[in-house]
Amino acid sequence: MATQTMDIKVASNGRMVLPASVRKAMGLHGDAKVILTVEDDQVRLSPIGHGVSRAQALYREHARQARTTEEFLNDRKAEAAADLGEVTSGDKDGDAQ
Repeated sequence: MATQTMDIKVASNGRMVLPASVRKAMGLHGDAKVILTVEDDQVRLSPIGHGVSRAQALYREHARQARTTEEFLNDRKAEAAADLGEVTSGDKDGDAQ
């Protein structure tokens, strides 16, 4: 998308209206949520769905194997149990359990 610059009035209570052309370009329809990012003296608005889509794309790009949420959580629990086991065995001066 090409860069556009426009003046928008901000009311004393902080409200502003995004022009229809901006909402259309962002894919916003009706009530919508956006992510507002402030960096230095600039504000960036991003449709919340774009962040989700990017996260999903990154996951698909880097995932080594397809797994369900349940499988993922079970793996994390096993890793946590192993970590706790290492801490426990370390506390007993290396005694085998």
